[in-house]
Amino acid sequence: MTTLEAPRHMTPTPPSAPRRAVNPWTVVALLWPVALLNYFDRQMLSTMKLSMQADIPALQSAEHFGQLMAIFLWVYAFCSPLSGMLADRLNRKWLIVGSLGVWSTVTLLMGFTNDFNHLYILRGLMGISEAAYIPAGLALITDYHRGPTRSLAVGIHMTGIYTGAALGGAGGWLAQTLSWHKAFFLLGVVGVVYAFVLLVFLREKRSGEGENETSTVITAKSEPPVQWLSFGLLLLCFALPSMAGWGVKNWLPTLLQDRFALNEAQSGLWATISTQAASFAGVILGARFADIRASRTIRGRTQTSALGLFLMVPALVGLGLAPGLALTILAAMLFGFGIGVIDANNMPILCQIAPPRFRATGYGLMNFFGIAAGAYLTPLLGRLKDGGVPLSLCFALCAIPTLLAVALMLLLRPRDMDDSLLADGALANLAAEAPLADPQSN
Repeated sequence: MTTLEAPRHMTPTPPSAPRRAVNPWTVVALLWPVALLNYFDRQMLSTMKLSMQADIPALQSAEHFGQLMAIFLWVYAFCSPLSGMLADRLNRKWLIVGSLGVWSTVTLLMGFTNDFNHLYILRGLMGISEAAYIPAGLALITDYHRGPTRSLAVGIHMTGIYTGAALGGAGGWLAQTLSWHKAFFLLGVVGVVYAFVLLVFLREKRSGEGENETSTVITAKSEPPVQWLSFGLLLLCFALPSMAGWGVKNWLPTLLQDRFALNEAQSGLWATISTQAASFAGVILGARFADIRASRTIRGRTQTSALGLFLMVPALVGLGLAPGLALTILAAMLFGFGIGVIDANNMPILCQIAPPRFRATGYGLMNFFGIAAGAYLTPLLGRLKDGGVPLSLCFALCAIPTLLAVALMLLLRPRDMDDSLLADGALANLAAEAPLADPQSN
């Protein structure tokens, strides 16, 4: 029976009564609704702008609206590395439950305000609470899924994000049918209730659970080091396309309204459903393709991610310059498909360049740089739009940093960190268990 020490503890744990092993796919199923709510709650504000500005006049300024979107991103970005560090050291179940409960309460409270400053503060609080989820959730999933199911497990979890973002596109419809106040209130209630469901059923992965290799105790000394050069390149590969990703998420509904005179409900649905449905397909196909490629070559996941980045380049040009609504929507779908391919492989690639003790922290740092890039670009697009620069031109120019990310992704040199970790741990055990030489033998 394998005893694999959890990296965050670094010392063997005393034996405890046996517990029934958790099915790794049960963990994915439990976290999928959390991923959905994580993006539904944050995204629907962008599609309810027209309804909200009737009650909050400050939102009639594109720059003020960009600031409201950006405060979430900046707070989320700066809190992500800290959240990752906590997830590498504390019980991830409690971080996930607490994160969901707090951001859902904040969403609920947003339904009770008509003041821009209050809304601004609540968006900042949402950024703090939501930042705690993704590093902990992905680290927990990749602990349960090693080898041939890792990308697929992460990819299925990511479909919850896309579904939430797509449902966020219904925010305009909810605002017109009920009211934007009631939309926030109802989503907040759903999240608070589901936090109690996780409290009962979600479990942290314990040392050795689900392992079947020969006995191996892994300590801090036996863990392979972080590949810092590769990690730096991965940060850039995450941040450069994130500028375009957040720009599209936050401003595509407005672009469709400006270029094609769509109303709030139409623009929100077209902008989110087209990209998120394509991302849903991209994350599943990209994950499965990456798992197959990874079984044949160590660079299978990085090659698959580079392909997804490459698809985003013509998509961004098409979003900005394609004539007609139909071609613009096709470009949005290609963009979403590419996003899905890379999203399925970001965490699995991190697992190839960092040991378990650094993975949540590493993903938190990736979130910081990726979201900070989006937080910088989002209000900048608002200022450019107020100054007369069309969003279509801005979208097309975002293809340049995305193309650079393709080249950087191909420069990554991954390795199998899990196999190295187990091998190094086994060697450490053999050295520790070897009998001391008898000094009289010589």
